This record gives sequence, C-alpha cells and structure tokens, in this order.
Amino acid sequence: MQVTIYSTTTCPYCKMLKDYLEEKKVSYTEKLVDQDDQAREEMTQKSGGFLGVPYVVISKAVGTEEVKEETVIGFDKEKLNQLLGIN
Repeated sequence: MQVTIYSTTTCPYCKMLKDYLEEKKVSYTEKLVDQDDQAREEMTQKSGGFLGVPYVVISKAVGTEEVKEETVIGFDKEKLNQLLGIN
C-alpha cells in the first residue's frame, strides 16, 4: 500500500493529517502542490480538476498486476481509518 498526500506549505488540515498518520505509524509521500508544478498537474489529473488540499491517494495492489486507487478529500479521519485499516 502506498499513501500520497497532496498538500501545501500553509494548510493547517494538511499538518493535522500528517501528524495523525505519523501518530498511527502510516508512512506516506508528500507532494507540495504550491511548490511543484508537476505535483499540482498530477493532482489535478487524479482528482478530475479538484484543487483543494489535503488530497490523499491510497494505492493498493489488487492481484498481481492491478493497482486500485482510493482517494480522500480533506482530513476525513473516518474514511482514512476505513481505507487504511486503522482502529
């Protein structure tokens, strides 16, 4: 499983999300859309044009060759817990 967070340097909800994932020992990759044009373009494509942050993409292997992506808009603890298997 791979967790990618699209965030900005000034977003308080992004900070809360990262702190929460660190507390739960969930590793993630952060992409700063306010500093990286390529990351912003990638997020825009994945989200269908949505530009709000934090935007989380959780990629899970399904079978041997398929990858399923789930997304979370904002800091939605309930949905994150469900997708990540956190109690």
